[in-house]
Amino acid sequence: MPDLDARESVGAKLAAEIRARLEPRRGEMADLLVELVGIESPTDDPAGLDRMADRLHELFSPFGPIVRHPIGPGGAGHLVLSVDGAAPGADGADGAGDGARFAAVLGHYDTVWPAGSIERLPARVDSAGIATGPGCFDMKGGLVQLYYALAELRRLGRPPRRALRVLFNCDEEVRSRTSRGLIHELAAGAGVAYVLEAPLPGGGLKIARKGAAIYRLEIEGRAAHAGIEPEKGASAIVELAHQIQAVHALGDPARGTTVNVGVVGGGTRPNVVAARAHAEIDVRTATMAEAERVDRAIKTLRPVVPGTRLNPVPDLSRPPMEPTEAGRRLFERARAIAANVGITDLAGGATGGASDANLIAAAGVPTLDGLGPEGGGAHADDEHVLTESMPRRAALIAGLLAEV
Repeated sequence: MPDLDARESVGAKLAAEIRARLEPRRGEMADLLVELVGIESPTDDPAGLDRMADRLHELFSPFGPIVRHPIGPGGAGHLVLSVDGAAPGADGADGAGDGARFAAVLGHYDTVWPAGSIERLPARVDSAGIATGPGCFDMKGGLVQLYYALAELRRLGRPPRRALRVLFNCDEEVRSRTSRGLIHELAAGAGVAYVLEAPLPGGGLKIARKGAAIYRLEIEGRAAHAGIEPEKGASAIVELAHQIQAVHALGDPARGTTVNVGVVGGGTRPNVVAARAHAEIDVRTATMAEAERVDRAIKTLRPVVPGTRLNPVPDLSRPPMEPTEAGRRLFERARAIAANVGITDLAGGATGGASDANLIAAAGVPTLDGLGPEGGGAHADDEHVLTESMPRRAALIAGLLAEV
């Protein structure tokens, strides 16, 4: 089995070669990005999702068989692509140390942008090489990067070191409600995971993410006429006011914990003591210990207003992606490859947003996130991709797939 430095040399040298091959084709890469952005695929638009899935199937089927799972929103399909790895003994292909475990690659093709957004924010590339359009940065750019990484490996006759299982899911923007089972299946057989989400500002990879949890706090009171006999009522809205303060007090910025009541509602008329009210709560935590603390606190809230009752209802959550030693080693391998493609000081950091990386990392799989192209403005009108970054970012992915 080659030693670690030899394997790193294989991936780094290959990545440098692929970057050189892709630099003259930067315009071609940008054109594919514009095409994919032009296929609008909001999470709540099954027809748009199907059009996007059809195009992804066409693009990626040359690399291996694709299974379509029509369990997404409105029957839309999650796609799972299987790519063969190198034969045992080829550049250390049998030396991973974890048997036949594959590399998992995760990328979503749904966007937060409603259908028709393309009319206001057209997909295009300006004279400075900046690509714009809804979903370009989050995260159709990452899908383009993977396509060119696989295409170049194939042209060079260099299969990935491990077999790959690639999930293209279509509900990541709504917490992967229907694709979680597929992610858990990948986690069970994966030795490493790569997530094609957008990078940190400046191109850094995401090696930690906060966990995200949503709760709906339902409050039941007792209605009464507000002018004639208010004493017979129990105001759910007054109780809600107390609970908003209690919930916000659970935040602990020093530990990276934020709690936000972002939506409230309740009552029927001004002259009626409110019998019902509700709040939707967003919780972000950097560690599982904090996630569990806040979860216990919300589930054991007690009413203040006599005659009211509380019902905290948790929604799907994503656990924190906490730094691990295996993740740190994986990141150092990425840094070594990146240095050979002109990314001189690849950074690694944390973000408050959650992704599917949270789910697969929580299963113990070493995970790198943020492998998409550089840019910014995710979910905002100024969403954009710096196309000059695309060749080197695709080369980095190719080097990781060939080496790790």
